[in-house]
Amino acid sequence: MHPGNYSTVTEFILIGLSTDPSIQILLFQVFLIIYMSTLAGNFFLIVAVRTDRCLHNSMYYFLSSLSFLDICYTSIIVPKMLANFLALKKTISFTGCALQVYFYLLFGETECVLLAFMAYDRFVAICDPLRYNAIMNSVVCVWMISASWLTGCAISSMDMYFTYRLTYCGPNVINHFFCDAPLLLQLSCSDISVNNVIMLVGSTVLLCIPLSLILISYFKIFASIVRIRSGKYKAFSTCVSHLVVVVLFYGTAMFMYIQPKQKGTENRGKMVAVFYTVITPMLNPLIYSLRNRDVQRAMRRLVGPAACEPKR
Repeated sequence: MHPGNYSTVTEFILIGLSTDPSIQILLFQVFLIIYMSTLAGNFFLIVAVRTDRCLHNSMYYFLSSLSFLDICYTSIIVPKMLANFLALKKTISFTGCALQVYFYLLFGETECVLLAFMAYDRFVAICDPLRYNAIMNSVVCVWMISASWLTGCAISSMDMYFTYRLTYCGPNVINHFFCDAPLLLQLSCSDISVNNVIMLVGSTVLLCIPLSLILISYFKIFASIVRIRSGKYKAFSTCVSHLVVVVLFYGTAMFMYIQPKQKGTENRGKMVAVFYTVITPMLNPLIYSLRNRDVQRAMRRLVGPAACEPKR
């Protein structure tokens, strides 16, 4: 998009989480530690999956894809937020804001679809284990991951088109720590009724359909686990890990994008946004590594290589 053709606004001012300089220094330190932990944890998990032949199956391919998405997702938001904590002029250019919106939507919407495919993978593994390797082979896994990215790319491109085709003539102050499409719509001088409908419908479909498929899958999974005689703990452990990720991601996203917008809730919205853009990407590798013995063994092998232990 060329901002000169559509807008007189050349940059936006980001209010951030606080305007108190002393608090901003503290927030910079806290979020820097969280961001570095996020990068280290997810990168370490990706390396463990790629280098350990014991983890070369669809479940861990999905897991490494999720870690890659989390690295990209948080890197779109946090570096600019950290810079603004130390900057006197907390601005972002029109083009920079457009790119942030696009990639933020791309990675977030891709993760929505990927989590649904991960639930299906667990459903097949537990409910139809004899045919698991035939159903969830490497080709199917690649197609599912590709479909997640293509869906995210298509929907984010549409959202960005309808957002940046509007006229932005002022004001240019965003009461947030990053550019988010609903907040940009509030700054537009154009009629945004169509955009609001498109965004509400798109968010509802993209969040509710994958979430419904996940819940159906896990209802059947838990029903199958109850009937098996051995291995219940490991099956429950893996499923609970995935469900924790789902609750964290979908719960906060639905709070932000599906509920009716009300005045005076901006600060609460920022706190929720911190959780799903900063905290959740840090927690994902911890949740999976702490609840999964195979991943724990793989990470130990990165320090001291050892042969695969036979599964019991």
